[in-house]
Amino acid sequence: MMISMYILLYVVCVVIVCLIQILNVAYLTLLERKILSAVQKRKGPNKVGLFGVLQPIADAFKLILKEINLPTRSETNLFFFGPLFML
Repeated sequence: MMISMYILLYVVCVVIVCLIQILNVAYLTLLERKILSAVQKRKGPNKVGLFGVLQPIADAFKLILKEINLPTRSETNLFFFGPLFML
């Protein structure tokens, strides 16, 4: 019983750390966009929410809902592994 509690606590801690890291990356990307827009003297990502705070959430939804286009009449393996051969 105690071992399962430790495992559950460990899993919860890992999930919390992963969520914190994902949020850090999202908001550091927002900060990078704001700095680059200031350096280039153009409008930054301030279109979504208050001062662009919701921009990382909009980017996440865009990434999740992105449609995957697969070729139907071509070689699928070459389609997937072709970019690897160019490295």
